[in-house]
Amino acid sequence: MSARILVNGLEARTVPADDRGLAYGDGLFETLALREGGVRFVEAHLARLARGCARLAIPMPDGGLLRTQLAAVSDGVAHGVVKIVLTRGPGPRGYAPPASPEPTLIVSCHPGEPRSGIAAPLRVRDCATPVASSPALAGLKTLNRLEQVLARAEWRDPAIGEGLMRDEAGWYAGGTASNLFVVRDGTLLTPGLGRRGVRGIMRDAVLAASARLGIASAEADLGRADLDGATEMFLTSALIGIAPVGEFDGRRLATGPVTRRLRAELALAGVGECAAPL
Repeated sequence: MSARILVNGLEARTVPADDRGLAYGDGLFETLALREGGVRFVEAHLARLARGCARLAIPMPDGGLLRTQLAAVSDGVAHGVVKIVLTRGPGPRGYAPPASPEPTLIVSCHPGEPRSGIAAPLRVRDCATPVASSPALAGLKTLNRLEQVLARAEWRDPAIGEGLMRDEAGWYAGGTASNLFVVRDGTLLTPGLGRRGVRGIMRDAVLAASARLGIASAEADLGRADLDGATEMFLTSALIGIAPVGEFDGRRLATGPVTRRLRAELALAGVGECAAPL
């Protein structure tokens, strides 16, 4: 089954050549998991989109309209990926945004089974491509992903599941398409979002779960020494849930008790990927 795509509510596969999302990456996106006919964590994704719209001064689409379009593209599909792309819309040449933007809304569904074998511990590597430190954009999921594209192009080995990215000062932002967690000295740590990184939906779910379970957690600047000293490491995203890291740059890691407890907690919350045996 091919992808279903709505552009401003109509079936289409093109946008105007003067769209600012195409010209400047001026926009936001959300990637949602479609599992067993239901789109997961819809409200959390729409809340993040609204926060991004407020930061970038892009008009937020009506929530009811978005839900209707999400339902339309995913109707009759059991598993897949649903994506929302929102740009500032068309505009004249130049960086100055239009005074009254008319946003372009693209909602699509890409059928496909969840990634097979994701529960197996991942092999993860460091990436050479740095991620920019930008307090103005930190935490947002903007359309500017060229750094991630370059980092992902660094390897072709299908046995490597993900690559980790750092800023020019050496602090980790996360994976090319995931958030990073490590356990060190009994505390769950994840990179802070003050200057870099994306506030992932599953990242928020893990931090909430750790609070419910009484697991000490904190946001922190994490460098290579922190990862080398970690006793557990896992990655998160809306599509994979919690994926334990079994090898990082050649060092083996066990799937420890903190990772297992959090996976069990999220499995109870409906994240099916976390219910798969390790």
